[in-house]
Amino acid sequence: MAGPSSFVPPPVTPSKPKQRFTLEQANRSLPLVSRIVRDIVATHKTITQLQQKQSQQGKTGKAQQQANPQPQSSSSKQPELEAAVDRLQAFVDELTSIGVELKDYQMGLVDFIGRHQGRDVYLCWKLGESKISFWHELHTGFAGRQPVGTLHEGD
Repeated sequence: MAGPSSFVPPPVTPSKPKQRFTLEQANRSLPLVSRIVRDIVATHKTITQLQQKQSQQGKTGKAQQQANPQPQSSSSKQPELEAAVDRLQAFVDELTSIGVELKDYQMGLVDFIGRHQGRDVYLCWKLGESKISFWHELHTGFAGRQPVGTLHEGD
């Protein structure tokens, strides 16, 4: 039996088209991208430290509770950790809005979608590099990086 004839599906929000960069465009965006990536790496480090601290406090708290079984005030929600996670997400969203894909939070590794011989590839950059010097196929990852001298952006 068919569904009601008055059913109207909700409007579909078109997905954002992939931003493609030439090598020149990607390099020009690096001052902004590097600032965002620097913030991502620093915030990720802060989150990792806060999580380790929370984990240590949890272990210490359990041991103390076994020795002294009186109820303790639970501060399982750490506002500082939650705020850091929110900041990290905002930085990642900002990077994504530019059209850059974050690949590694610790290294500050990002990829820009570029073109090589008529197909999409990644222009690969990591924090600390002065310019984009490598590219790789979409499926090969960091290990498959090749020098940009071998990149042929035309079709």
